[in-house]
Amino acid sequence: IFVTGLSMGGFGTWQLAYAYTDRFAAIVPICGYADPTKAEKIKDLRVWVFHGAKDDVVPPEQSINMVDALKALGSPVKFTLYPEANHDSWSDAYNSQELWDWMLGLCH
Repeated sequence: IFVTGLSMGGFGTWQLAYAYTDRFAAIVPICGYADPTKAEKIKDLRVWVFHGAKDDVVPPEQSINMVDALKALGSPVKFTLYPEANHDSWSDAYNSQELWDWMLGLCH
């Protein structure tokens, strides 16, 4: 099972991962609030985070801080920060063939 969501759904994606640490193959939170103090719970989960560098709704630091916390724990987290994207970083993320290839590659 893969979980992805954007904005409040990105927040929800993080929340589901914290609550059900063994349920998901991977999560893809997009421009969602994250709590780096909970990174330990999901350090072994496959995670690809997306955010827009110019996001004026959810600051990119929300994703950056979580990604840094996960990396500090040895997580294989992936992070894409779109330099010109505002809050709508999901269009670029969901239109990325690389994302779908990554997710499908985890099914082997």
